[in-house]
Amino acid sequence: MPRLLPFPSLSGPNLPIFLLVTGIHTMTDIDLHPIKVETFDIAGQFNIDPKGNERHVDEYRLHDNALYMGRPADHPDFNYLESWLLPGHNLRISRFHFREGFKATQELYVDIALIDRRCENSVDNGNNRPPEVWTTRDLYVDLVSHSDGRWDLLDLDELGAAIEEGYLRASEAAAALITTQSAIDGIGSLGFDGWIESLGVEIDWPVWEERH
Repeated sequence: MPRLLPFPSLSGPNLPIFLLVTGIHTMTDIDLHPIKVETFDIAGQFNIDPKGNERHVDEYRLHDNALYMGRPADHPDFNYLESWLLPGHNLRISRFHFREGFKATQELYVDIALIDRRCENSVDNGNNRPPEVWTTRDLYVDLVSHSDGRWDLLDLDELGAAIEEGYLRASEAAAALITTQSAIDGIGSLGFDGWIESLGVEIDWPVWEERH
């Protein structure tokens, strides 16, 4: 069973932080899968999720080398998703809009992911600027914040199993661990907002703010 462990060294200036560390599992207990790839087509105004489903996007916005996405969702637990992709930091930060009546303490969801952006020169979007397509390769590890100030560290067991199975290269495994440690250190010492500011980016949640 997962266990909640306090990390006193991660007590930031605003609140104490705890990490939910998954216990040791056998290979049959783990959701072993290849790296999940997701596509973000700015010109086409759609997002292709890891299962290959094409989702209409309400808004893409580029700001400070980061990409914002806001789109509806037909998931039984949530009906809207806002995400920020930060390619220079191997981070995707999301806020899920849970459906009314669904009890959840989750606030922010941080995916550790490699992010690539490219131009599709074969497509003309009418303004002489090639449209951009972004892709993410999810590196298994996630950080999740909760309304009580707790942070959970998830899926290190999946990362270990994926390394053993050969689903990711040594450089990708290193990126996952280095990024995770950097995020933990940043959040622990500066709090989430201070950590984001230290990365030199600004993020907002316009749909969330409008609804709340």
